[in-house]
Amino acid sequence: MTTAGLVFMLVSVGGVTALFVWCLARVLGGGRKPDQLAHVEPVETDDLPRR
Repeated sequence: MTTAGLVFMLVSVGGVTALFVWCLARVLGGGRKPDQLAHVEPVETDDLPRR
C-alpha cells in the first residue's frame, strides 16, 4: 500500500470512528432537563373512537 493510500484510509476510518463516538455520546450522555424532553399527550377515553 502506498503512503497516500495509508493516510487516506487512516483519515477515513478515524473520521467515521470519531463520528460514531460523538453520536454515542450525544445519545447516551443525556444532559437534558426533563422539561426539554418530548412527551406523549394523555389520551382521554372519550377520544378513543375518533383515533
